Amino acid sequence: MIKKLFTTDLYVKVSKNKLVAKNLSTNSSWQSITPEKPFTTDRLLVGTFSAAEPTLAQLVKKLLPKGLLKKSPQILIHPVDMVEGGLSEVESRVFRELAFGAGACRVVLYVGSELSDSEAVKLIGSA
Repeated sequence: MIKKLFTTDLYVKVSKNKLVAKNLSTNSSWQSITPEKPFTTDRLLVGTFSAAEPTLAQLVKKLLPKGLLKKSPQILIHPVDMVEGGLSEVESRVFRELAFGAGACRVVLYVGSELSDSEAVKLIGSA
């Protein structure tokens, strides 16, 4: 329970050249961001890491609550495009590093159909 004082749960969906996220701890509305420079290539959802990382960091900053005590995000990252056949080890690493680079204290990678808020919270809590 004390962990909740210092963390906040974020659900991030990664699409082609677009990130959409929601703060599950505050039940905020979905926020989206489009990068200045495209990060998707013909073969990879995140093919240009240097464009995706600052974009996610900017989105995370927008979603974190303001206040004296800075909360660390626990990020559920969900690639929704270009995942046919699953993710390779390298692709999984890219998504994890992307979230850690945006300030995550913990990352849960999920591939599958869209989750409800309660399913996402449960997945973050159980991983």
